[in-house]
Amino acid sequence: MQSLAVIFEEPEVLELRRLALSALGANDLRIENIHSGISTGTERLLWSGRMPHFPGMGYPLVPGYESVGRVVEMGAAAKSAGTFAIGDHVFVPGANCFGDVRGLFGGTASEVVVPAARVIGVDADLGDKAVLLALAATAHHAAPVTGGALAPELIIGHGVLGRLIARLAVSTGGAAPVVWETNPARQGGALGYRVCDPADDQRRDYKRICDVSGDATILDALVQRLAPGGEIVLAGFYSERLSFAFPAAFMREATFRIAAQWKPADLTAVTQLIRNRRLSLDGLVTHHSAVSDAPAAYATAFGDPACLKMVLDWRPN
Repeated sequence: MQSLAVIFEEPEVLELRRLALSALGANDLRIENIHSGISTGTERLLWSGRMPHFPGMGYPLVPGYESVGRVVEMGAAAKSAGTFAIGDHVFVPGANCFGDVRGLFGGTASEVVVPAARVIGVDADLGDKAVLLALAATAHHAAPVTGGALAPELIIGHGVLGRLIARLAVSTGGAAPVVWETNPARQGGALGYRVCDPADDQRRDYKRICDVSGDATILDALVQRLAPGGEIVLAGFYSERLSFAFPAAFMREATFRIAAQWKPADLTAVTQLIRNRRLSLDGLVTHHSAVSDAPAAYATAFGDPACLKMVLDWRPN
């Protein structure tokens, strides 16, 4: 079996190439992808070569952890488990099934072979919005709405992740957060919360600030906005070393928390919130492209501030 995949051959060199798929194991599913999202965070770092070293890092590689497709083949154990059936729509948070070509994160391909335990069923009527489940789970991991956790009062960045964190905060029924965004092209689209330029916000008593900007130079400015005993959640991905001036953080007894990769419980939680209509994914997918135009699609995703989420369509034209 072969799969057509997006491959980063080396930094800033992207190709579409057919790759041999790993053999289907007893616990595996073969998924025929329908849509794949392009991440403007980690994928941009992989494409540019600025991604810090991680296990599995290296080129050539197949990127992507935002795919949705349908089950077309099942291993014996996966079939007997009865969790999935042929034709089911599933979200695929990456794969590692291309032999010597690294799968980091390996989901942007026409077909993938992946353990059944790694995917989650989705409603077919979600369509291309289902690619947003990884970001929704990331948002929930950074700012969970269950277990009595304090929702963020200030969110830095009004990209897709910032919007999802804000929507989750609004879903709790508490006070709506404020979102900082300096780019006018991204200041619209708020659902029940306020977006403003930081220069227009004079508040300095935020109890929890969630940063998704990826700006390694921002910490001193955020510490100045904290209430005593406040917390800064680092939910972006930072390719540069982070630092902050100690005295101001000391005076506020500031807490810093790093939100890492989402866990399966986060994916389950947001899937349920979406099904219960407590979390909307509307208005977040802004651009679409045929896979044949992938190089141009990646350029738009990484370079156009009006592009919140670019989705590649694997279906035949």
